[in-house]
Amino acid sequence: MEPTADIALIGLAVMGQNLIMNMNDHGYTVVAYNRTTSKVDEFLNDAAKGSKVVGAHSVEEMVAKLKRPRKIMLMVKAGKAVDDFIETLLPHLEPGDLIIDGGNSHFPDTIRRTKYLESKGLLFIGTGVSGGEEGARFGPSMMPGGSVAAWPLVKDIFQAICAKTPAGEPCCDWMGEDGAGHYVKMTHNGIEYGDMQLICEAYQLMKEGLKMSNEEMHEVLTEWNKGELDSYLIEITRDILGYKDEKGEYVVDAIVDTAGQKGTGKWTSVSSLDLGMPVTLIGEAVYARCLSAMKDDRVEASKILTGPAQGFTGDKKAIIEDIRQALLASKIVSYAQGFMLLREAAKEYKWNLAYGPIAMVWRAGCIIRSVFLGKIKAAFDKNPNLSNLLLDEYFKGLIDRCQPSWRRVVAQAVTAGIPVPAFTTALAFYDGYRSERLPANLLQAQRDYFGAHTYERLDQPRGKFFHTNWTGKGGNVSAGTYTV
Repeated sequence: MEPTADIALIGLAVMGQNLIMNMNDHGYTVVAYNRTTSKVDEFLNDAAKGSKVVGAHSVEEMVAKLKRPRKIMLMVKAGKAVDDFIETLLPHLEPGDLIIDGGNSHFPDTIRRTKYLESKGLLFIGTGVSGGEEGARFGPSMMPGGSVAAWPLVKDIFQAICAKTPAGEPCCDWMGEDGAGHYVKMTHNGIEYGDMQLICEAYQLMKEGLKMSNEEMHEVLTEWNKGELDSYLIEITRDILGYKDEKGEYVVDAIVDTAGQKGTGKWTSVSSLDLGMPVTLIGEAVYARCLSAMKDDRVEASKILTGPAQGFTGDKKAIIEDIRQALLASKIVSYAQGFMLLREAAKEYKWNLAYGPIAMVWRAGCIIRSVFLGKIKAAFDKNPNLSNLLLDEYFKGLIDRCQPSWRRVVAQAVTAGIPVPAFTTALAFYDGYRSERLPANLLQAQRDYFGAHTYERLDQPRGKFFHTNWTGKGGNVSAGTYTV
């Protein structure tokens, strides 16, 4: 029988099924396979009924139905399951065939898998897929990277099924070699953590500082979503705050205040530490989730530890506008830090990342999609070598405008005892980044005092190190220099 299928997809959970139906809608013939083969029949008799989707009940049958070079996409749990499926597929494939990992894999695994499969004459892509179930069905944001020769094999399929910007540009582009795609997706998820935490802090400021009702906050976010903060996350938060159950009660108030996480925010924070990049806002967002998980401890502490009891004072409408501007300024810092991380990772892993296209890929389909990203794309289009978004004329102007509100909100929150770790660290980073001189000279003196770690001098060339015998007892031998 002549092979007729364009691509196969393994893993028939909701994301896998929706991607298959998306591909089918765009004219591609897809082979559906699942390790539990009964799910293949259920899918063909339900969601895929009447479509061009074909099923397979074995790896051999699936491979036999594929046109050469064969393209097989895995939508399975990240980790061991991906490696296991790769090993299962290898005996049935030939040089030039392509395996695609569409899960949330950690980028070092993608680097390893790319090298491994290329050593066997095969091609590999690790692609981030963002947008959840709805995105998978009607248009996700996709971030592929891996074997460079693999991109032409899937470019038409991926760019057909992905989301499109308002200008019609596909929210899918080649990110770079080996783990670049999954690294960009990891950073996207880290920024997502930061965006969500910032919105939650704005919510708490209005709820506790201004004693606003859910309905009032719903109306505020409705207005915010019409302007500079127009985004998917503001949109869904607006909807959540207005949602009532069958009893007429707000569902958000019934939800336990402990947040889960799947690890991508932590991966982003760990990578930032490995690369020496101060991606502080994402780190604080991760720690905020960790603190929320300490529910029993917090309940006990609330009975013992005290703080200020007052809310905010002043004009309510003006304070709401201050919160909006503080949220916008903090959001700018979060994205600036995210792109700082991408730039450093590109150097470390020798990826040729293009930052304007990355912003475009995030413009629609993904969780952090917003009007804001169009401005980021414009900034990098204007200056592809822009070292930091904060230095772009448009974003500098926004920060200048928002700065008084930002500082008032952080000060009022501290005075009222309302925790705003993401707002606060964003402002601290901004003030640190704009400082010509920081107190690290004293820190270096401390390190040299107790550990003879040496220091550089302002009146000497960079890279020349000195040691002082601070006590007269330590001697003049210094320790080796290193970077923390």
